[in-house]
Amino acid sequence: MPKKLRGAKTLLTGATGGIGRTLARTLAAHGADPVLTGRRAELLEPLAAQVGGRAVPADLADRGAVEELLAAAGEIDIVVANAALPATGLLAGYSLDQVDRALEVNLRAPVVLAKLVAEQMLARRRAHLVFISSLSGKTASGQASLYNATKFGLRGFALALPEDSRPFNVGVSSVFRGYISDAGMFADSGAILPPGVGARTTDDVARATVRAIERDIAEIDVAPFGLRLTALLGGIAPRLAAAVQRHLSAEAITEQLAEGQRTKR
Repeated sequence: MPKKLRGAKTLLTGATGGIGRTLARTLAAHGADPVLTGRRAELLEPLAAQVGGRAVPADLADRGAVEELLAAAGEIDIVVANAALPATGLLAGYSLDQVDRALEVNLRAPVVLAKLVAEQMLARRRAHLVFISSLSGKTASGQASLYNATKFGLRGFALALPEDSRPFNVGVSSVFRGYISDAGMFADSGAILPPGVGARTTDDVARATVRAIERDIAEIDVAPFGLRLTALLGGIAPRLAAAVQRHLSAEAITEQLAEGQRTKR
């Protein structure tokens, strides 16, 4: 049984999504005491009962929701910040309210959550923060400028945060997923991958999350080699990476994602 997760009160955001449900079950199976949160109470409460955890409904698009969530949850040992809104598509197609919602849920909420939880954690010197992110936080792509902005910002925050908390034994990890075949934004959108572009599963994301916590790994990619290589290239030679993505029809995939997720912005 993993040592960090055993008996650890673990707050999971975005628990009612496809990846969130798998994370909830996996964390509980590895000994965590889950506190699950999400917008849909009708899905959240049965899931919490199934994994032996507690449900605390919250809409992270609302200012003040994080403070209310933590007040209800009590002291937390581990946070898995998984909640996110779809934010693909041309920026011109977003209303200002939709822009604000994406920034609020995808970037501000995990930052505020980390700040407030860390204030509890520092005194106990036993804690871990995990940010479930995307390869979109490592390389930019067409029709995803808003999503890229939130995920690039989250990556910078997560990389810098350990320096602030190093004396207090607070671990920080990011899990960068590629396309997920069985649930989540990509699967829900109905988008189709071209030949040669692979995907991973929600179980892969959950296993990587457990490994990140137990081994205190800063960053883990959950994607086939080709996508991981493209993400690496995006940090070294952005224009070349953009050309590779065009060759792989990445923008067409992103366009399908945007269309399939338009109602969830």
